[in-house]
Amino acid sequence: MFLLGLLFAGASAAEGLPDAVAKVTRRLGVPESALGIIVREIGSETPLVTLNPDTPRNPASTVKIITTLAALEELGPTYSWPTEVFITAPVRDGVLDGDLIIKGYGDPYLMTEEFWKMVQALRRQGLQTINGDLVVDNSYFAVQEGDPGEFDNRPFHAYNVLPDALLVNLKAVYFHFYPASDGKSVLIKTEPELPNLNIENRLIPIAGPCGGYQHGVAMTVPDPVLADRVIFEGRYAMSCGHYVFARSVLTPEAFAYGAFKALWEQSGGVLTGTVKAGVAGPELRPWLTWNSRPLAEILRYVNKFSNNVMTRQILLTLGAELVGEPGTVDGGIQAVQQYLEKNGISSAPLVLENGSGLSRNERVTPQLMADALLRANANPFMPEFIASLSIIGMDGTARNRLKRGEEKGHAHVKTGTLDNVSAIAGYVDAKSGRRFVVVGLLNHSEAQYRTGEQIWNALIQWAFTL
Repeated sequence: MFLLGLLFAGASAAEGLPDAVAKVTRRLGVPESALGIIVREIGSETPLVTLNPDTPRNPASTVKIITTLAALEELGPTYSWPTEVFITAPVRDGVLDGDLIIKGYGDPYLMTEEFWKMVQALRRQGLQTINGDLVVDNSYFAVQEGDPGEFDNRPFHAYNVLPDALLVNLKAVYFHFYPASDGKSVLIKTEPELPNLNIENRLIPIAGPCGGYQHGVAMTVPDPVLADRVIFEGRYAMSCGHYVFARSVLTPEAFAYGAFKALWEQSGGVLTGTVKAGVAGPELRPWLTWNSRPLAEILRYVNKFSNNVMTRQILLTLGAELVGEPGTVDGGIQAVQQYLEKNGISSAPLVLENGSGLSRNERVTPQLMADALLRANANPFMPEFIASLSIIGMDGTARNRLKRGEEKGHAHVKTGTLDNVSAIAGYVDAKSGRRFVVVGLLNHSEAQYRTGEQIWNALIQWAFTL
């Protein structure tokens, strides 16, 4: 009984929260009804703190824990995504008189540097000139219908990109703005280079202080479907110096073509044709297979930096691998549900829409999230999973939290933020050497305005003292 008393020292029986956390919620005016919290020591049968553990709430990006854990266990940490290249005619003296087909299988990390490596591999196989088209085969995933701007009316922001079986560089381009040396113009460069993207530069350089939304740069896209032409307007202060932002442009097929053409020509190759969608026929055999980085490595980019479209790529892969091709959202959701049930975790409270948390409709209970974290800690791939989470005060989305306190480096967490939503889930390694699962979900009108972050900081600080 004495030990039990020590464990609950500092907790408010009336409010069900530790005193330090309850003080913060009272100061911020957050009612207990808006919160769902569980704190449970690894190896203990009962939670140390519970508050509304069975109430479903919007988890924002913390739901990535469930999607990525299912992938890690079901696919394995060494799983990799192939990207296959086919030729429709023999290569003679470095010349292909036919089309080059690239078939994607959903690689979530087919970034420009990886695409460049694939191009170099093709060059090493002796290919120099392609007298034909680049054919993009993205049939491994079902076509993802929908408006990328549906969530927040920002269709060209990189976090709203829709998944695709051949998604090069996450279909994101960095626009770099530089004052010209003569002070009379603003230069615009893209990363990666996309020769099929038409950029109209109407920016006006001005003297004076740097300020304003996007430093005064306004971007419009006349054709939101093709998104192959962008117009930049506004007054850009020369004092802003170098400025950069990321946006999503072009269709997946056109983006792949533009990136390939630029890299191919930079390597000394020639591509005479254009791009078209198609399917590699069953009679063809891959001329080259490029394999992605392993899943365990990719999960670090997904969870630490909360990448939405990478998570959606993983969900569709689960559907294709475990339910059947082509990969669909419904198939991916079914695969996650089956994973939970197989491991004794009821999937009934779980509502998934895309598995990334970029949703107004996804729901999870604190209990389900805690059960998933307990499962992750007990499985053989625990080190790989925990390594994918942000280290409090050090990296990822939690890099600026508690960075000056002694808790820094002693928690691995996934954070989540949307309008009216703030969430955290992960592990706290306490001073005593004990490890605790910590889950906090807040759905409240002020949640995103650092209100939730202050509550979760207090919760982690308290758990660290146990």
